[in-house]
Amino acid sequence: MSTEQQSGPKTASKVEPAKGKLGVMVVGLGAVATTMIAGVEAVRRGLAKPIGSLTQMGTIRLGKRTDNNSPLIKDFVPLADLNDIVFTGWDIFEDNVYESAAHAKVLDKETLDQLKPYLETIKPMPAVFDQYYVKRLHGTHVKKGKNKKELAEQVRADIQAFKKTVDRVVMIWCGSTEIFLEPTAVHASLAAFEKGLEASDIGIAPSQIYAYAALSEGVPFANGAPNLTVDVPAMIELSKKNSAPICGKDFKTGQTFMKTVLAPAFKARMLGVSGWYSTNILGNRDGEVLDDPESFKTKEESKLGSLEYIFQPEIYPDLYKDIFHKVRINYYPPRGDNKEGWDNIDIFGWLGYPMQIKVDFLCRDSILAAPIALDLVLFLDLAKRTPELRSIGIQEWLSFYLKSPQTREGLYPEHDLFIQSMKLKNTLRHIMGADLITHLGLEYYD
Repeated sequence: MSTEQQSGPKTASKVEPAKGKLGVMVVGLGAVATTMIAGVEAVRRGLAKPIGSLTQMGTIRLGKRTDNNSPLIKDFVPLADLNDIVFTGWDIFEDNVYESAAHAKVLDKETLDQLKPYLETIKPMPAVFDQYYVKRLHGTHVKKGKNKKELAEQVRADIQAFKKTVDRVVMIWCGSTEIFLEPTAVHASLAAFEKGLEASDIGIAPSQIYAYAALSEGVPFANGAPNLTVDVPAMIELSKKNSAPICGKDFKTGQTFMKTVLAPAFKARMLGVSGWYSTNILGNRDGEVLDDPESFKTKEESKLGSLEYIFQPEIYPDLYKDIFHKVRINYYPPRGDNKEGWDNIDIFGWLGYPMQIKVDFLCRDSILAAPIALDLVLFLDLAKRTPELRSIGIQEWLSFYLKSPQTREGLYPEHDLFIQSMKLKNTLRHIMGADLITHLGLEYYD
């Protein structure tokens, strides 16, 4: 056995093939969702390349470096083909996907016009919505019910109807950030949650209703926002019970993506950090929603978490114990979807001498988020078809894509992007019966 490798299983897990159509149910057909859907159609028609998507463009090394064996990930694991994806979804506005994409102004008119006949066919179902949880939006295309249990049953009926037209289903939340919620007694168990639905408990936000409906139907669920959704005992219980995979939350797109790249580099070199100030300007609907302090609180918690876990100040007090970490998000309509993330990082090195790093990331929020959403959908579908993965509930190997990775209770989340990448690829090697790669490599020098 190569010392660069660690033996994997002798036989592959019985990963079921990706036969037939994969139905993708999207909650919130706004900027991110329409950019993903339009992008998938553009790729299917040969109009563009799926840049930013690991499932479509990424490779995975198998064996030793000298073997020169690095197939595309999509050729190594049985992922659903883009031509087999069927989209549907819910939204609080009646606009079809073409109209919503035109309103979001992420993609240019020429691109949208080429895709218009297809995009116009995707019309949203009425959504579960309560303005208490998203103060800045006024939904007009919404479900009605006497309590939250009835609303959940309506979503389940939508899923059941869609299931009749496709072979498998995955659900992804691309909706707005809800107000900050902390787990309460209603989230402690599935039984308590179901009682809470009947009582319309205030701790149950719309995202939780969608997640409950999906997991009840055995459908994997991904959360692209920082809401309290599947990261509670009730949902973990339901995920395991129905073999419906879940993962962390909040697409890791711009500023936090950069943090999970830079912070591991500082720590690897044992450079200290005294302060990290981050500010964002964003003008799309997400920016408008986050202009509300209660929704911002939810996002702030998600964006603040990564540095503490990466730096481990309890282990390296001389370097990181007194770090001052500040995050700001400002709604700035002229910028639209073209977000700017600006970071000032105060570091110190040998003998404590101070230095500074400035990062100005002029990014396109939905352009970065769309391939993440696609990859999560495809990998969750893969997990659902892999008995070893679907039975465990939380898919920690998908932390690579998320600001707030989810783990089992008592286990700290891994935020280092490079460790997350290794975990993801080793999970793929593991389920396919290939050797895991440790990068030791001593045998090349025997």
